[in-house]
Amino acid sequence: MALPRPAPGTLRWWIVGVLGVGAMVAVVIWYGLAANVGAVVPEVTAYRVVSDSQLEVDYRLTRPADRAVTCTITGLDARKGVVGTVTDEVPAGESRVQRSVEIRTAQRAVTGVVDSCVRH
Repeated sequence: MALPRPAPGTLRWWIVGVLGVGAMVAVVIWYGLAANVGAVVPEVTAYRVVSDSQLEVDYRLTRPADRAVTCTITGLDARKGVVGTVTDEVPAGESRVQRSVEIRTAQRAVTGVVDSCVRH
């Protein structure tokens, strides 16, 4: 069985459409790769509620090698309200580091999160 052929006079539009879709796919792939190369990625690995006024948060940080990073870590209460915040200055060094910070809280925290990390 022979494959169907485009109607006469439409081959040019088929070629333009295929090339256009190919170009759009290439742009999306390029944008996705460009947005993630050199990204700073924090991940909370553990947290411990030490007392009503203290929380300890462990986190792993993936970043470009030899770049200093400043991270903001926050303790949250049961209603997801902020009860304490600390800024952690991570000096330039290896691309993957494990950090532990202590957060003084105004009341008992139930969890700790990394709000943001900014590279310098």
